[in-house]
Amino acid sequence: MSIPRECTVLVVGGGPAGSYAASVLAREGIDTVVLEADTFPRYHIGESLLPSMRYFLDHIDLYSKFDSHGFQKKKGAAFKFLSTLPSDEYTDFIASGGAGHHAWNVVRSEADNILFEHAGDSGAKVFDGVKVNTVQFAHQHTTEGFSVHDEDQVGRPDSASWSRKDGSTGDVRFEYLVDASGRAGLLATRYMKIRHYNQGLKSTATWGYWEGAGKYGEGTHREGDPYFEAIKDGSGWVWFIPLHNNTTSVGVVIRQDRLASRKRAKSSAEFYQQAVEDTPGIARLLQNARLTSELKSASDWSYHASAYAGPFFRICGDAGCFIDPLFSSGVHLAIASGLSAAVTICAARKGDCSEAEAGNWHTRKVAEGYTRFLLIVTSALRQIYGTEEHVLNELGESDFTRAFENFKPIIQGHVDLEGKLNQEEIDRAVEFCVHVLQKADQFGGPALESARELGIVHKGFAGGVGKEKVGGETLKKIVHMARGGNSVDEFRTDVINGMAPNISRGRLGLVKVDTA
Repeated sequence: MSIPRECTVLVVGGGPAGSYAASVLAREGIDTVVLEADTFPRYHIGESLLPSMRYFLDHIDLYSKFDSHGFQKKKGAAFKFLSTLPSDEYTDFIASGGAGHHAWNVVRSEADNILFEHAGDSGAKVFDGVKVNTVQFAHQHTTEGFSVHDEDQVGRPDSASWSRKDGSTGDVRFEYLVDASGRAGLLATRYMKIRHYNQGLKSTATWGYWEGAGKYGEGTHREGDPYFEAIKDGSGWVWFIPLHNNTTSVGVVIRQDRLASRKRAKSSAEFYQQAVEDTPGIARLLQNARLTSELKSASDWSYHASAYAGPFFRICGDAGCFIDPLFSSGVHLAIASGLSAAVTICAARKGDCSEAEAGNWHTRKVAEGYTRFLLIVTSALRQIYGTEEHVLNELGESDFTRAFENFKPIIQGHVDLEGKLNQEEIDRAVEFCVHVLQKADQFGGPALESARELGIVHKGFAGGVGKEKVGGETLKKIVHMARGGNSVDEFRTDVINGMAPNISRGRLGLVKVDTA
């Protein structure tokens, strides 16, 4: 099949965000084309998923195929933020959601290929090995009403130029553009220049694959789950993620300002090995294992964009924002943003609202999702970097049990199927998150600033004058989103700017609601 010369929606990028958006759009009967620069199956990092994934997959009739593929099932996740503490903290997905409420550790080349092929099976025209080089914009356009600063506005995109390695080239015209181009960020970086880095969350990740590793929690219900451990000197953390191909992904994440002191004159291999040895729990799991791959590395800088939509375009996944992977939020945020893009495109095309209203809804949805995880990740990293400081616990507390009792409703969820939350649980989580972030100096500042801009955090906490408050409605969104509960249900009931999404097949769009 040749690449069409025109379509209704062009999706740039066939990763989770792009493929999911394309699947949803195509299932609505919308003429959708996906152009992916790499050739599938292609390698990607980011191998541990959240339980919310099953609900997103089920929504596009992909759950059974994905679940039967054989990926390592993830019943929960274990964390050790301070090496001197005797025990780990564990989030138990099964205890929270019941039998079948698992996530997966995946080989991304296989998982992403399943999503990409499903977009094609759903009716989208999908092409890999096709790089989008440039985007052309209409001479006459209007950006009135969009939440984009005047100097950042680029107008309405209407065509794109592509090329293949065999030298073939072409152009495709479209009504809408979905930028799911990954961390390269076609629109946000090249054209709009609206990407902003979180200076307190700049890190470098180095990772490789091992054979013969032990199993975390062997002989217990935790057996085979991923394990995340702080490096003893507070310079970063290490992941340990078992995969279904009998390898274990082990990655070292070092904060940028500590990288030089740890590396000194060491080779990359020596630096990596030393960091692994400085996480006693993971070192024990690897004592009889061997590294069987070359090491890979990448900058791990958290960033966001000042807007995720404009006239007739949407920005999704890593093309818009990225956050430290400590709580495995990347694929969740990507797919949620892909669904948001599809919903808001359909809403504008059907006349549910104006294009500006739809675009602003998408920007708000993506920004809220990113910022909620930013608050949580920032709190946890502040403890990792603080080593002996009492950040997640107080003087006299010997572990982080209280901290994780407060974290669990945020990163996992204790919600019944109707989405009802115990108000006392909300209040405890509110107090705890606020307390930690107020101690987080330069790390907490950007997170709180972003949250204030969105109204997630505001003045007036009952605990004292001048304190910050995280609203109960925000905590409900956090709980459902990280799920815990059914994230598709959370998406369906999320009211933004007076509109809620209708995600029923054949009726995708936005519905105005009375919030009085």
